[in-house]
Amino acid sequence: MKRVVSGTRPTGKLHIGHLLGILENWKKLQDEYETFYFIADIHSFTNDLSTDKKEFYYDIVKDILAAGVDPERSTIFVQSEVPQHGELSTLLSMVTPLSWLERCPTFKDAVKNIKNKEKISLGLVSYPVLMTADIIIYDASYVPVGKDQLPHLEISREIVRRFNRLFGETFVEPQPLLTKYPLLLGYDNRKMSKSYNNCIYLSETEESLRKKIFKMITDPEKVRKNDPGHPKICNVFTYHGIFGTKDLDSISKRCQSGELGCVECKKYLYEDILNVLLKHQKRKKDYSNEQIREILDRGKNKAEKIAQEKLNNVKNNMGMVI
Repeated sequence: MKRVVSGTRPTGKLHIGHLLGILENWKKLQDEYETFYFIADIHSFTNDLSTDKKEFYYDIVKDILAAGVDPERSTIFVQSEVPQHGELSTLLSMVTPLSWLERCPTFKDAVKNIKNKEKISLGLVSYPVLMTADIIIYDASYVPVGKDQLPHLEISREIVRRFNRLFGETFVEPQPLLTKYPLLLGYDNRKMSKSYNNCIYLSETEESLRKKIFKMITDPEKVRKNDPGHPKICNVFTYHGIFGTKDLDSISKRCQSGELGCVECKKYLYEDILNVLLKHQKRKKDYSNEQIREILDRGKNKAEKIAQEKLNNVKNNMGMVI
């Protein structure tokens, strides 16, 4: 089976956007590929130097498992526990022109509003190099990415091509697996983000979920219940299309006719999302921290064995073995 590699950063608890955009995709991919999924803790320091990230490691892995990722079919590990990632990243940095990294759109966006240049770390600039090492050390054929991540992966492909030209065919050139999922906005109609404090987390209680759902912004022209609504511009209706068990066509028609008010509409959505979260949280409780540590240890041992074999091959091709 061809390999797929993907990771998620431990910068906070996961929300429903992660469930749809990452975890459910990871579950499907393990049916077709040999999958490697990791907690990208080193990457998380590029924009967050806090030292309390480890509290999220266990929680995130439990979310991964609760979403259906099978540790018997997928290798799950922590990035920093496989030191070969960092060593390969250092070697790749020797063949990666700085200009490639500086032109990366993600890097440009990240530094655009940073006035204090001392906050632009070497790690932030070389993020794509470490990302490349994460992927190619396992000879991954595919990487699941959104369109916004394609520039990063293209740099990875360029690094692979340059390395192979210089030192012989060493690495597989990874291809993108474009992920398709609906854009989920936060309850304030902005991008769902921890920094905006507008996320619906997988760990929400019934009460906290209720508050967030009933704060969701709807059609600004539907002020009163009987006002005709415009479902296509309503964030609540978008959520119904993803999580709803009610007849979507009926909701649309009742909204447009003024028969369905926003409060009732949100009540339906609350019930449906609560049902999703309760099932997820129930599955999550099946795993103890001891079980998670055992899964991570098994994943680390398998990943490290593969990574070390690849690193030995890299050093041999570079003339470093004496």
